[in-house]
Amino acid sequence: MSSLPVVRIVADLRSQVAAWRREGLRIGFVPTMGALHEGHLSLVRLARTRAERVVASVFVNPTQFGPNEDFDAYPRDEARDAALLAGAGCDLLFAPTVDEMYPAGASTTVTVAGVSEPLDGQARPGHFAGVATVVTKLLNQCAPDVAVFGEKDFQQLAVIRRLVRDLNLPVEILGGPTARAEDGLALSSRNAYLTDAERAVAPRLKAALDDVLGSLRAGGRVDVAEREAVAALLAAGFGPVDYVEARVPATLDRLGPGPVTGPVRVLAAARLGRTRLIDNIGD
Repeated sequence: MSSLPVVRIVADLRSQVAAWRREGLRIGFVPTMGALHEGHLSLVRLARTRAERVVASVFVNPTQFGPNEDFDAYPRDEARDAALLAGAGCDLLFAPTVDEMYPAGASTTVTVAGVSEPLDGQARPGHFAGVATVVTKLLNQCAPDVAVFGEKDFQQLAVIRRLVRDLNLPVEILGGPTARAEDGLALSSRNAYLTDAERAVAPRLKAALDDVLGSLRAGGRVDVAEREAVAALLAAGFGPVDYVEARVPATLDRLGPGPVTGPVRVLAAARLGRTRLIDNIGD
């Protein structure tokens, strides 16, 4: 059993953070939905390089799930998560209930225009409003000096950076590199849904992104590279493919038809069986 301290009430979280601040300590924060893997733990270790105390949250946020998504099925194992966090150097786990995060009658929602609208914003209506609202609340509750989010959810990271800038929140947002299996598959809690046969196919998502980026750097057209990647994923057994698109990293604006000379981020989301996989790469 982990010895990691756990708090479930916002007042208790704030009390501990205040005590650390009286000691002159910097606070790092890593929000998660649990079902932790090496990608999450790498974010904790990154936070540890920038702060003397690290808080992680585990909260499966209902407002970022659509009506036909996997909120009820999403894996939950707090004891395992706490043990992993303790081993990675976390000092405190904040594990609130839904009622603690969303008291009866709560009616305030945070929305971020622009960067939240394409890609997963179209594929998962309402998702980023749920993300922006819960992250704003968590940052307000913990009041960290630095908060760390994974680049695997690149659009989410862009949304969070924009809301922190627009709302003048006094926190530095760091992006942690995507953790991958040896065959290139991005680590994700939802990978647990894959069958053995699907797991063998799943690395084709990263390969399709590599093909798009390679094509663009060789002078290829954006629309052609995207179409070829979608066709390759469908041929490999993915479907439907929500998107494979090359975007401007800072804004997620569309790129021109080509040739592309500036920074590029290639993002994709596609289903493989019952599992929705997302990934992205840049250079």
